[in-house]
Parts: sequence; structure tokens; C-alpha cells
Amino acid sequence: MTHELTASRLASASSKVTASGGWWRDAVIYQVYVRSFADSDGDGVGDLRGVRARLPHLARLGVDAVWLTPFYVSPQADGGYDVADYRAVDPLFGDLADADDLVRAAHALGLRVIVDVVPNHTSERHPWFQEALAARAGHAARDRYHFRPGRGAAGELPPNDWESVFGGPAWTRTPDGAWYLHLFAPEQPDLNWEHPEVAEEFASVLRFWLDLGVDGFRIDVAHGMVKAPGMPDIGRGAQATLIGTEPLPFFDQDGVHEIHRAWRRLLDSYPPGLGPGGAPGPRIGVAEAWAPTSERLALYVRPDEMHQAFNFRFLNCPWDTRTMRTVIDESLAATASVGATTTWVLSNHDVVRHVTRYGGGAQGLARARAAALLMLALPGSAYLYQGEELGLPEVVDLPDEVRQDPAFVRSAGQDGLRDGCRIPLPWSGEEPPYGFGPAGTWLPQPRDWAPLSVAAQTGDPHSTLELYRAALELRRALPGLGSPDAGPLTWLSAPDGVLLFTRPGFACTLNSRSEPLELPSPGRPVLSSAPVETDGRTVLLPSDSCTWWAL
Repeated sequence: MTHELTASRLASASSKVTASGGWWRDAVIYQVYVRSFADSDGDGVGDLRGVRARLPHLARLGVDAVWLTPFYVSPQADGGYDVADYRAVDPLFGDLADADDLVRAAHALGLRVIVDVVPNHTSERHPWFQEALAARAGHAARDRYHFRPGRGAAGELPPNDWESVFGGPAWTRTPDGAWYLHLFAPEQPDLNWEHPEVAEEFASVLRFWLDLGVDGFRIDVAHGMVKAPGMPDIGRGAQATLIGTEPLPFFDQDGVHEIHRAWRRLLDSYPPGLGPGGAPGPRIGVAEAWAPTSERLALYVRPDEMHQAFNFRFLNCPWDTRTMRTVIDESLAATASVGATTTWVLSNHDVVRHVTRYGGGAQGLARARAAALLMLALPGSAYLYQGEELGLPEVVDLPDEVRQDPAFVRSAGQDGLRDGCRIPLPWSGEEPPYGFGPAGTWLPQPRDWAPLSVAAQTGDPHSTLELYRAALELRRALPGLGSPDAGPLTWLSAPDGVLLFTRPGFACTLNSRSEPLELPSPGRPVLSSAPVETDGRTVLLPSDSCTWWAL
């Protein structure tokens, strides 16, 4: 069965490239949070060998690519997003040979590989920053970062009022009295992208991983890097709440686009990656970009910039069909205006899992299943976060002493509770660590997760895992699903609380109401997040459900 599935996947991957002109345009990409995916050596932390061993699960699931969170040498002050060496694997996760083996194994299974790159900041342990700290004030070694004198009579106040995304001031004072900028943790000093060595270094880093065979990069904080001239005050607090909603002098500055243009030229200079089964395809860039409007976000995916940008407006949608439709329409229009396709995402390693955001319990799970079918029906590319295919909820009752989110110990920034979406995955068994590894987990798993494991859900037609598997199989089989090149999305009139749209040969209904609703049947049901009753003329749509129809 596995070999037949793999052969089918390879054939469809090859035809997909030919049909769409770009594999990423309708790809389903699965985010692997490496430390929480699978552990091979018993230290309780996921690693690259663990990921490689579990790749067959992703192939069977039916995704097109894997995005790996940072596995580089790091003190792990922020889960690896504080990088000390961009060309080496941290021993916690393995070594460079493990990374090479993983890429090759993924390609053999029909999966492309995208890796994280973190260009806004380094670790404080990076050789550049260590050199800067050792240097005297005004030394050229400090020019790669943002060192400034303080305000106040003795320079005792930060240079401006900017706040860290993690809470507190965005500035830390060094023993010699200078201040350095860190928009995240103090262990993550911001780089100065006006310094030519910074651009040269990251071009070299990208080439290093492209030469190893990766198929693209997810650009962390792609809206960062460039700061407004003069670094002006903002004049108000709670700045983390403004990200993606209002203009800020430290994010989404126009200058970031020249960096992305340079990277696009670099990506285009490489021959197509020989990904799934040797099928050619461009190496891609994916922007983690927050912007105040869909139009500003679309600038990141102009023809000479990144291939994709995360659609966080869709992720942040409440369970409200009017808001959903507005966000869908505005997202499609904005990306179409620059000739790009839209991405859709419901969860990632920085937000509360959508089962819990949608209310938790049975209601939250029902809505999460419905939202997944809605997302996978929309034209463009979809991102899945590990564990959502299992219907995992947020773990909200972690003891304070086990939390590791750096924002947890700071104030007025992110909520500091990101550990709850990063709990190691349950694979099999009746008690922790549920097959995650030989022994233990770096964050404790709930003791009631046995029914949610991969093994427990496999073969159960009512499980969330089998729903995802069926949805991804149908997404490949039905031309009107996913592909932005199959034809337009057309909204049809529907009662309040219901979304109804068609694409060539396909229709999708979403009932967000708390009660079932009878409607004329739009076609033949092919998949639903909850049991559907139909006599061929009318259909009783279950509450909090989504159904796919063949026309």
C-alpha cells in the first residue's frame, strides 16, 4: 500500500508542475516544529533523524512539502530562532549529515523541503555579536548591529520608546553604556541591513543550503530587517498588539523589498530543484510577513520578490462567515493584483491551536475540522501545522516551571504561552511519551492524548486524521480544488451563517450556525467534516460543518 501511494504521489507531483507552472502555487506544506515532532535518541527533544523516520506519515497524509523550523547551532533562547551558526546543525538536532539524509529521504518520498532562515537578528552568541561586545564604542565591529547612545543626562534611558515583541524595552544596555536593539529577546540582537557584510553573509548562507538540495526558505520576520530612518519614537505602548494592524517604524518598511528582490534573483539563478521523484521545480521563498493591509502584504509576492507570504488575516478570522468571506475576497484580490497566489493557514508554532481558538472541546474540534475543509478548498497553497491533522487542542494548563517561551517571563508583549501549541506529538501507545521517542518529552504531554495519536486514529473513518487524508487525496483528484489555475471562485447566495461557493466541477458549503440547516442540494457530496443527510434534492447541513460537492 505504501509503495502504491508513493508511486501515485510522484506521478501527480510531476504533472502538477507541468500543469501549474510552479509547484508552490497550490502546494500543501506541512510545518514540522523539529523539537516536538519525533525524538530518535531519547533526550526528549525531537531531532532530524526523528523527522526522517516519520516522513512516511507525511507522505501518506498527502502533503507536497515539509517546512522545518530552525535546527542550526543555537543557545535555544527562543527555540532556535536565535542562531549562532547558520551553516551548522545544533548537536541537539543531529549533524549536517543528518540534514543531508533528511532532504534526500524526503525527495525520495515525493516531498520537497523548505528550511527556516532568520535574517532579522542573530543570537547574542554569534561571533559577530561577541566581537561587537568586546569592541569599544564606535568600533566598526558594532556597525553590523544597531548600537546607539542612550537618552537622558547620563545616557541611562533607551534611545527610543520601541518595545520588544516579547514585552519590555527593545533595547539592552551594555557594560560600557551603549544600547543595542533587539525587537525580540535580549539574546536576539537585530542586524543592521545597511551594512554590506550582512547582505553578503546571508546570500552565502542561502547558497550553502541550496547547494545541499533544499527546495526553498521560509523567511522569518520577512517584514523586519529595515528600520525607519532616525528610528523615531512611536508614542504609545502595547506595540506588539499593533503588528500587522498599523504602520510601525521597525516593521514593513519599504526597504525590505530590495532585500527580497536580491534573494529572488539568487533563487532564480539556481537550477530547478530535483524534488519529488526528480520532478523539476523552482526554489522558492516564503515570507513570514505582517503588514497592515492585504495590499501591503501583496507587495512581498510581486513577480520579482517572494513566491509566497503567509496570510495571517485568514488565521486570525473569528468563526464568522461574513468576516471569512471578506478576508477571502480581499486576500484573493490583493495577490491577483500582483500575479501571485494566496496562501491559507490556520495554526503555527506561535499561536493558540485553532481547535481551542474556535471554542475547544467538541465544538472547537467540529469547527476546526470544518475550517480545514474550507481552507483546503480555496485556490492557492495551504499550510498545515503539525498535529492539526490529529485535531490536537492547545495545552493550556502547563505548570509555570516547565514553560520555555521567552515571552513568558516578560510583560506587555506576546502572551508568553506559546508552549501550549508546541507539545510533542503523540504517535502511538496509551501513555506519554506516546511513541515520540525512547523516553520523556521536553514539554509534558497530557495524559488523555492516547485517543489522539496517529496509531489510534489510523483506519477510523470518523477520525480527524482520516478526514485530512481523504481531503488531501481529493484535492489532488478534483481540478477545482486548490489549484488557482482551474478557474474562478464564485460565491452563491446563502442564508446568514453559511458560505457557498463553486469552482469548476466543485462546490463547497460551510455552515457556521449552531444548528443544522436545510438547503437545496448543490450536487453530490464527496466529503464532509460531519455526517450529511441528503435525498438528492435537499441537504441537511450539520452545525459547524463543511461539505465538498461534486457538480
